[in-house]
Amino acid sequence: MKPIVYVLGSDSDLPQLEGGFELLRHFDLGFEVRVLSAHRTPHECGELASSAEAQGARVLIAAAGMAAALPGVLAAHSPLPVIGVPIGGSALSGVDALYSISQMPGGVPVATTGIGKAGGKNAALIAVRILALQDADLMRRYKEWIDDQRKAVLAKDREVQARYGSDT
Repeated sequence: MKPIVYVLGSDSDLPQLEGGFELLRHFDLGFEVRVLSAHRTPHECGELASSAEAQGARVLIAAAGMAAALPGVLAAHSPLPVIGVPIGGSALSGVDALYSISQMPGGVPVATTGIGKAGGKNAALIAVRILALQDADLMRRYKEWIDDQRKAVLAKDREVQARYGSDT
């Protein structure tokens, strides 16, 4: 098993996570993607979560919408960090999933990102940060990535200033 395992409640969640997949590829981190339902395949969810650590996984990322029980089910069966990504698309635009994931009972922690594509990217970056704690080279590459993001924003700032100037 790869160090990062994504578990999606539905394959329709894939577009929300692809930005995160790209980031993990950038950092040369292996990941797996599974589609399992907390409600329709609860046995398989429990099996995956309870065996993930022994099989080499280090972080579980669970994407789910609506009732969004999947991250909690994984966390209940695994000592690994679980990051929940709320997916929109319901009548409540993902707010229901956000509340569901963020309101885990004490003792069953799940980290929660924002809804949708930004959440998908942030879940990957949280996983990178977790893994970088035990990998000095990954930490160095992550810090370089952060600095590249900073430089990109400053370049845009210079562009905007050159184009529009300042009235102050």
